[in-house]
Amino acid sequence: MRVLVACEYSGRVRDAFRSLGHDAVSCDLLPSDAPGPHHQGDVRDLLGESWDLMVAHPPCTHLAASGARWWKDKRAEQAAAIEFVRMLWNAPIPRVCIENPIGILPRTIGKATQIIQPWQFGHGETKATCLWLRGLPKLVPTNIVEGRKPVCHFMPDSKDQWKKRSITYQGIANAMAAQWSEP
Repeated sequence: MRVLVACEYSGRVRDAFRSLGHDAVSCDLLPSDAPGPHHQGDVRDLLGESWDLMVAHPPCTHLAASGARWWKDKRAEQAAAIEFVRMLWNAPIPRVCIENPIGILPRTIGKATQIIQPWQFGHGETKATCLWLRGLPKLVPTNIVEGRKPVCHFMPDSKDQWKKRSITYQGIANAMAAQWSEP
C-alpha cells in the first residue's frame, strides 16, 4: 500500500507503516527528524500521485482552541489554514485521515469522526485529538493506561515548543498503521 503522511517531520507515522511493509513517505516543509523517505516541500506537489492512504497532520497554529483568543486578529491566516485542510480532505486519495486538536475545524469542515486520547494507546497523558476519517474505520484503543496527565498543556515555553507538541504519540502511530493497513 502507498501511504502519504502529510505535514509530518518526525517520521513516526511514516515509519509505523513502513515497519509493516508499506511504501510510506512523509512530507513537510521541515526536514525529517528521522532517516527515511521524506519529501521536504509542499504536500500539494505529491497529491496527484497514486496514493492509497493519506494521514495528514495540518499545522494547528491558526486552528486550535488553545489559540482562540487570537482568532479575531488572524482571520486571513485562519481562512488560509482552513482552505488547506479542505484541500487535503478533498485530495484524490481513497482513504484519508485529517488529524488536529480541538479547535475551529468542526465549525468549518464538519464534526470530527472521532476524538482520541494518548492514554488509549499506551501513553499516560491527555491530549484530545480529533480525527476526520474518509474511507477508514475509527481507531480502536490498543492499551488503555492510568496516570493521565496533560503533559503538553504544561510543557514549558521554548522556541521549539510547537514542534514538540506536534509529534504523534508512538502508540497512536502504531495503531494507525496496524488498523488501517488493510485495503
